[in-house]
Amino acid sequence: MKGQEGSALGGLRVLDLAGGAGVFCTKLLADMGADVVKIEPPQGDVTRGSGPFMNDIPHPERSLYFWYYNTDKRGITLNLEVDEGCQIFHRLAKAADVIVDTFPPGKRKPELGWEALSQLNPRLIVVSITPFGQTGPYKEYHSCDIVASALGGQMYVCGEPHTPPLKPYGEQTYLIASFFGALGILLALHYRNFTGLGQYIDVSMHECVAATIEHVNVRYLYDKVIAKRQGSLQWNNAFRIFRCKDGYILLSLFQQWDTLIEWLDSEGMAADLTDEKWRRHQVRLGGIEHIIQVLERWTQTHTVNELVEQGQLMHFPWAPVDSLPQLVANPQLIERGFFVELAHPELGARVKYPRAGAEFSRSPWRLVRCAPLIGEHNQQIYGEELGFSAQRLAALEEAGVI
Repeated sequence: MKGQEGSALGGLRVLDLAGGAGVFCTKLLADMGADVVKIEPPQGDVTRGSGPFMNDIPHPERSLYFWYYNTDKRGITLNLEVDEGCQIFHRLAKAADVIVDTFPPGKRKPELGWEALSQLNPRLIVVSITPFGQTGPYKEYHSCDIVASALGGQMYVCGEPHTPPLKPYGEQTYLIASFFGALGILLALHYRNFTGLGQYIDVSMHECVAATIEHVNVRYLYDKVIAKRQGSLQWNNAFRIFRCKDGYILLSLFQQWDTLIEWLDSEGMAADLTDEKWRRHQVRLGGIEHIIQVLERWTQTHTVNELVEQGQLMHFPWAPVDSLPQLVANPQLIERGFFVELAHPELGARVKYPRAGAEFSRSPWRLVRCAPLIGEHNQQIYGEELGFSAQRLAALEEAGVI
């Protein structure tokens, strides 16, 4: 095993057959110390695609996307479409603890299915992350991140009130499904500690999204209120983003109301909000658009730092809306070592990566290795661990098996 010694999942072997919806799941496991072996077809993973930013490096087969999602993994090539490839995979599965895949329902070869694999290794945990799960009328529908966001109810509540629904940035639904997949694996490992048995985990990306739109579901199921898009105004009207002279700030609207109005009034910017009626919460809720207009005029007379620093001194939970350059330069993240440098031998350089958002006192969650090149660990795994001779490796490569 090549996992990280002393880490939470050190000694755990994971076979990674995941596409976009599950690649973050296996990254989490690898960064927590598991020996994650990424298995790709001989031509490489489709997410390796190079771009203009990669043209000048010796190995342009690793995109920035691939770099981020495959830290701490080892990489081998294996053609699962041929019988010999499946036979080799069976040898790997016998010694594995977890397999993560994103095969569409009904498209998995029988020899790669749960029944066949669990007979080979009863302790094996197999996780399948798919758009809609293995059952149900939608199970064979095609999907992707943006489809899951739309159909899972997430997109409906994102955006401005008078514009079409807006997709959240990035691939949030893939990340959500991967988190549920990783959590499922940890729970299955705990169960295995008591029973000695593995199990099959069916993760539906659609259900993961629907389960994480928090208050939207609860409010509708409890009192039939349909949540609406509110732009940067928080769902319960507690916070909103405002423009300043030099950027944007997140302000609380009603907290410490008297103190806030005294501050505005001292600068001649309170308008009619000094009127006694505005001290009543229900009046403020009914007149929130007016309050927002008054605050917008005020914030645009200040810089972000002026309001944040003074607001924090007065115990307002305010924050700047940081740009990416500001995020990288954030002193809190720097002090805690959030950005970690990993060596890229093919570049002759070190590249910064964001690490996990948690620190462990005994079993560190850390980044130690960059993403693998295509088949980088074929010799290590096939030759050293499975005992394949150099001649057999050459023959397998020539035949397109690895």
